[in-house]
Amino acid sequence: MANTKSAIKRMRQEEARRLRNRAVRSRIRTSVKTARAAVGTPGVDPRAAVLEAIRALDKAVTKGVVHRNTAARKKSALARRLAAH
Repeated sequence: MANTKSAIKRMRQEEARRLRNRAVRSRIRTSVKTARAAVGTPGVDPRAAVLEAIRALDKAVTKGVVHRNTAARKKSALARRLAAH
């Protein structure tokens, strides 16, 4: 447990950031999963879902939640799946 005022404040900040980052990561996972499902479904145009996933990844990079190379790798995989569709 924190002893100093600064450590207590730091714990409050870390908890708020953890919850915020968790929400962003959850949004990424959901949008990527939706995009993958859309690409695999016949008769559905998956472009919108893939673009939404890419947008979510780019936002996460901007916020510092995900490393840019990780986002680039995920976007590339989605683009490859879309091109093969």
